[in-house]
Amino acid sequence: MAGRWSYPRKRIRMLLLENIHPAAVERLEEAGYSVESLKGALDEDALIARLKGVHVLGVRSKTQVSARVLDAADRLMAVAAFCIGTNQIDLDAAADRGVAVFNAPYSNTRSVVELAVGLMIVLMRDVADKSAAMHRGEWNKSATGSRELRGKTLGIVGYGAIGSQLSVLAEGLGMRVVFHDLSERMALGNARRMRSLDALLAESDVVSLHVDGRAANSALIGAAELGRMKPGALLLNLSRGHVLDVGALAQALGSGRIGGAAVDVFPEEPATNAEPFDSPLRGLANVVLTPHVGGSTEEAQEAIAEFAAERLLGYLNCGDTTFCVNLPNVQLSEVTGAHRILHIHRNQPGVLADLNRALAGAGLNILGQHLKTDERTGYVITDVDRDYEPGALEAVKEVSGTLKFRMLH
Repeated sequence: MAGRWSYPRKRIRMLLLENIHPAAVERLEEAGYSVESLKGALDEDALIARLKGVHVLGVRSKTQVSARVLDAADRLMAVAAFCIGTNQIDLDAAADRGVAVFNAPYSNTRSVVELAVGLMIVLMRDVADKSAAMHRGEWNKSATGSRELRGKTLGIVGYGAIGSQLSVLAEGLGMRVVFHDLSERMALGNARRMRSLDALLAESDVVSLHVDGRAANSALIGAAELGRMKPGALLLNLSRGHVLDVGALAQALGSGRIGGAAVDVFPEEPATNAEPFDSPLRGLANVVLTPHVGGSTEEAQEAIAEFAAERLLGYLNCGDTTFCVNLPNVQLSEVTGAHRILHIHRNQPGVLADLNRALAGAGLNILGQHLKTDERTGYVITDVDRDYEPGALEAVKEVSGTLKFRMLH
């Protein structure tokens, strides 16, 4: 606003999709922003049409934020994934356009872990099939094939926030835990790291998948891997749909090679609750299918809403990029007694020097400055004295490599 005032919050538009918890809407509106919330996901064309003039987008797991979407978003500053994963967002394309992306990496951890424990018990005791038989009026009291978790070996594939917490709870239930992760992870309790996935599969009575959604994890568990599992072992997938070949799993279950499975995520999922669901796993014995509800508890959704909303407010209000997944992370306090210049640029030589020359040429006195870069992007935060003329910052916007320029007062 004539180089003197921050852009009015009430004119910053936010679009939240996929029925994001009301706590996020309440927090963002309380901070003075204009928020529109929709229940369902949008396909690419519909999203492009709705993003005109939108400054902040909030999504969960179904909405795909592609490079084409980002190209069409004329005012987009930030995207918040109100979930753990960000594979539905083209992070590189967002970084190339200076759009910050945030997620909520820990808020639904406990909910996913509790569901995994419950599903292990359900599968070990054949609860789902016994319940279905009872609803049909059949009484089949038998201990055959019904086992305790205690003393069994749990193999955890992916030992991040969810996998490691599952490890602790499983040990508390008397299970022996082994895990495999490509990154160095500290083993908790008595858990033991396995050097290879094959070694874990061969040793585990239950295998639980908790890997991220990167493309390299596609078909991580296929026919060959299922064939290396112990006969009659159980498999859980509460991570991402594409990491498991569900067709191969259906065959392994049909042949009796795998004793049971619980699957919460699928390669193709309905965009809304009104659409039908189909899978080769439907109708198979000792198979529990859930509609991507691992993190869908009231507690988790509220925690996610609050966490992601606070990350957005930190970025919008003071430029803080803590927990940003595609731009350099810089922790910042509120602006006091100064005007703050936020400059996101391509990581190329000379940008900081050019920026400071532009500031000096405009007669601005620098009170403080931060610079952080990653392999593709740089982020410079400069606090300047408020005594400058309108239009003095026009030269800053023209610095070579500039992706996004914003002022905070």
